[in-house]
Amino acid sequence: MISKLVTLQFDYENRPLKENLKRLTTLIESSPKNSIVLAPELCLSGYKYDSLEKSAEFSKIATDELKKLSFEKIIGLTLIEKEGNNFYNNFTLLNQGKIIHKRAKVKLFPLGDEPKYFTKGSEDEIGVFEIGGIKIASLICFELRFTELWEKTKGADVILVPSFWGKPRKKHLEILTKALAVANQCFVICSNSSDESMAKSSSIISPFGEAKMDDENSIIVQEFDKNEIRKLRKYINIGLR
Repeated sequence: MISKLVTLQFDYENRPLKENLKRLTTLIESSPKNSIVLAPELCLSGYKYDSLEKSAEFSKIATDELKKLSFEKIIGLTLIEKEGNNFYNNFTLLNQGKIIHKRAKVKLFPLGDEPKYFTKGSEDEIGVFEIGGIKIASLICFELRFTELWEKTKGADVILVPSFWGKPRKKHLEILTKALAVANQCFVICSNSSDESMAKSSSIISPFGEAKMDDENSIIVQEFDKNEIRKLRKYINIGLR
């Protein structure tokens, strides 16, 4: 039974893959049991386009390690993965030692050259799925700006937003994630990098739009109570169930 929501926040862009994995596993191990834990976008590799093959191979090793930590937690992150001749920025969710959900990023960020190096996924893969009685959806970083994609997350109890969001647009990230939580009357977990050029702003936002955020901490924890969702959807009925 999930009782906690956790967002992670750390710097990783210019660090070795093994060092990033070690830090990630340490933070996950330090997170409470029975929690959903979300890590920032590409938190193992960053956007190192000159070493995509190496990153994709390392993602296989990392996935095996993370599976071992997922028996009392649901773990979400994005990984560089290769399928055929194409590289993808794949959102991956793990639980009970297995990959339980995976999809490729749909909206690739042109200012970061993503379309040159990654193959985009299908919008049809964005949607709500259920794990242990909790309805979950995801939007990956730049996808958050496309409000038509918000429609695909309607009905979720928790929306996961792994990000690598730049500091100049910090307020945009905070406004959009709060608006997403209020519009969909659900919890939103946003996990962002704390590298020098990044916005930080990792947060857990309630269905009422109240954000728990701390730019100085690597782990942010919030109680999860589905009654908050039920209460809001009952008294401010916009057709969500």
